[in-house]
Amino acid sequence: MNLLRGEALRLLSTRLPRWTLLAAVLCGAGLTALLALIGPENATPPMPGLENPEGAGIVLGLGGMLLVVPALIGTTSITGEYRHRTIGTTFLATPRRGRVLCAKLAVFALLGLAYGLVASLGSGLALLAATTLHGQELGIAAGPLVVMLAQLAVAAAVHMVLGVAIGALARHQLLATGIVLGCFYLLDPLLMVVPGLNQLHPLLPGGATAALTRFNYLGDAIAEQTGTVAATASPALGATVLLGWALLAAVVAVLVPLRRDLR
Repeated sequence: MNLLRGEALRLLSTRLPRWTLLAAVLCGAGLTALLALIGPENATPPMPGLENPEGAGIVLGLGGMLLVVPALIGTTSITGEYRHRTIGTTFLATPRRGRVLCAKLAVFALLGLAYGLVASLGSGLALLAATTLHGQELGIAAGPLVVMLAQLAVAAAVHMVLGVAIGALARHQLLATGIVLGCFYLLDPLLMVVPGLNQLHPLLPGGATAALTRFNYLGDAIAEQTGTVAATASPALGATVLLGWALLAAVVAVLVPLRRDLR
């Protein structure tokens, strides 16, 4: 508990929480408002409108493409401690590195959840405001809308944990950032395009997030262009896979640095 309080106090003494919540507002409310005001039916190619459940789901689901933001926040934060050697002082005060890293993962999971809740709330309000402005009725009922926004919030917390874990393993900021960006913008799209390998996509964090948030628009579009069959999973399986990745990354991030030098 002392470690948790110490990590929370250290985090709150920096500007990171404020910048994180600002990023959540921009990525949540900003992106959703822009897409909703333009209208998905005016996109190229045209998509279903907001009065259609599929169109409203697509606009909300596109926010899942920006979950790399909380992952990068977690990565740059932990690698910054290694870069500036401040984590050495923490390890000297508390030699049990496993407990220190567990406390960091727990605190950043809460920060990720706060990011997700702010982003999801902003997305929902922006979507409702845009449909009211256009004189339309939203194609998603209140219950399913809350569930979808809650799923996005949970996904943001998991991605923050993944980012911290990758940063703790790589330690070097550029390397860790490259790994995160490579997983999101290289490995995920590659597995969706390559026939045969696309069946593995639901087992990656990106595919599991798409399943959890029911955002399969990109996978279906790529499958249609390439003539392949899109691999999909249920929201429950997506949540299980995503939490499995977070647990695996957390365990490895705790165990591997135990005997490594801080150089």
